[in-house]
Amino acid sequence: MKVRADIAGLIREGHTNASIAHRLGCDPATVARARQALHLPPADRLGRLLAEAAPTGRVLSDKPTRVQTSPAQAAANRQALLAALMEPRKPMAEAA
Repeated sequence: MKVRADIAGLIREGHTNASIAHRLGCDPATVARARQALHLPPADRLGRLLAEAAPTGRVLSDKPTRVQTSPAQAAANRQALLAALMEPRKPMAEAA
């Protein structure tokens, strides 16, 4: 079986099948077959926890997080939305 390089790299870094599948947009079974072809054991969450530089008591999530907007950006977004909502609507004939 030919194993994709990106899957093999993440497997060797210790990521779980589910997190690899989520990151790469593939099926977890694909990752499981690649792990089996490479003769590597399933990912160990406890081993990843112990490998952290400063153990936090929990395994860090592999799922990408949404970047928080600053209060200033949130206010600017709110003002832009309100301005757009206050604009008078053009009739369909004029818009074309």
